[in-house]
Amino acid sequence: MRHQFHGAARQTRIDLVHAGVDQFTEIPHLLAQREDLVYHLVHGPADHQVIQHAFQRQQAVVLVGVALDEVLADLGARVIKVEHPGTGDDTRQWGPPFVGTESAYFLSVNRNKESVSLDFKHTGGRDVLARLVARADVLVENFKVGGLAQYGLDYASLKALNPRLIYCSVTGFGQDGPYAPRAGYDLMIQAMSGMMSITGRADEVPGGGPLRVGVALTDLFTGVYACSAILAAIEVRHRTGEGQHIDMALLDVGMAILANQAGGFLNTGAVPQRMGNSHPSLAPYQDFPTADGAMLLAIGNDGQFARFCQAAGHPEWATDARYASNTLRVQHRSVLIPAMEAATRTRSTAAWIALLEDKAVPCGAINDIGQAFADEQVLSRALRVSQPLSPATTKQSHIESIASVASPLRLGATPPVLHRAPPMLGEHTDEVLAGLGLAAEAVAGLRAQGVVG
Repeated sequence: MRHQFHGAARQTRIDLVHAGVDQFTEIPHLLAQREDLVYHLVHGPADHQVIQHAFQRQQAVVLVGVALDEVLADLGARVIKVEHPGTGDDTRQWGPPFVGTESAYFLSVNRNKESVSLDFKHTGGRDVLARLVARADVLVENFKVGGLAQYGLDYASLKALNPRLIYCSVTGFGQDGPYAPRAGYDLMIQAMSGMMSITGRADEVPGGGPLRVGVALTDLFTGVYACSAILAAIEVRHRTGEGQHIDMALLDVGMAILANQAGGFLNTGAVPQRMGNSHPSLAPYQDFPTADGAMLLAIGNDGQFARFCQAAGHPEWATDARYASNTLRVQHRSVLIPAMEAATRTRSTAAWIALLEDKAVPCGAINDIGQAFADEQVLSRALRVSQPLSPATTKQSHIESIASVASPLRLGATPPVLHRAPPMLGEHTDEVLAGLGLAAEAVAGLRAQGVVG
């Protein structure tokens, strides 16, 4: 896992977050197993104060992944992405696909951010970082355990500098235990947690075998959980005046999101098995063939089942003693499902959806991503958004705008905003350092030493 919570190459980050009436700051670092480092700073604009009122100081430090970065940025935080001079975030090179000369991967997870290039392994870089930490509310990092101590950026050192600091460490396996020193990757965690063992079709079915989820699920959930933990720690600090250390581990999250599958095992001892698109506790709750493809039925109660049976022309199924309850339908699914499949093949997917939608029977098409973005509900909710790129980005990339997915957070009074397109490497270095009080001559000196790009 790369700890921007997307992808396969390990990335380490430190995010500094400043927040208050007018600020929220974040900084990350790149690649714990390499020498490259990436940082982020985040400030909340004065006219969009979803997040900054959660903070009492002028700044917070966050070392976190893209999932958290983008949530905070969409809610109004000013995110300053601090990357290693010359190379920057690895995802800038991840492709294909590319949009012009830019990686579509990088562009998809870096909106609403500014970019500063800074090398904190250099004494001058650490001095700049110290200025940020001293005023920071939150720091989020995803270095391997102990990796930041050599730079004086571990929790104990930074707590001495700023006792109010909330320090969130995101690693593969946590700060203790026999696996703590290991690097963590989303795919590895999906395998180790058992997620792959319940994803895919059974071994005896053609195409059967364990599969990963199609996106970096554990990375994404870790970002969301880390965001919740940080906000909770901020609330505690309102009462105590003190920060704390947060220990986030991908494996912990991977086990937690097993949800009902874990609960079933822990309380019965029965190991869940792969069932394709079927549900271990519900029936009928899976994909069904149609005359022109397939559809998804998600029947969760007896009323829905009875209405489906009536609409499908088989009211006798609803009165069959074998199917009188969900538990009985699960027990007799080997008989019920083939009978239903024979019936669903008689109509097209669109015809089934039209037939069932006004009867409160959950039914839908199985779309590819292109079809999903063309869906009328997706269009109505404006889930595709477009941002014009800065002149500097357009000049280098030869593209004028970039599309992305809208934030799913729909706050009525303070909705998420799009205020900045993904940045070029180091696009905002001078501006941000000037904001820290560094004179132009000082910045030039740091640049001459290779501390900033």
